[in-house]
Amino acid sequence: MQELEQHINRINQKLQQLLKKYEQLQEDNERQGKLIKELQQQKESSGEQIRTLQQQVNILKASTGDMNEADKKNFEKHINQYIKEIDKCITYLSE
Repeated sequence: MQELEQHINRINQKLQQLLKKYEQLQEDNERQGKLIKELQQQKESSGEQIRTLQQQVNILKASTGDMNEADKKNFEKHINQYIKEIDKCITYLSE
């Protein structure tokens, strides 16, 4: 009978250890999830900052006249897209 109790106690101890590990893993998972969200936000912010800086570089190149043909075409393409968006907004406002 004592062997059975010892066996049950060992199983109980192992279950307790497993529960502690499970809780630790859940906490680690939660921390990792928060870290992932934070890093994704930083990535999006950095991407937006890069796009803004690229636009500023293009504007500076255009203002100094130091653009090659490919840059000029790309710049004109962006300007035309902005104009189309502005026209759409004006159309919506006039309705």
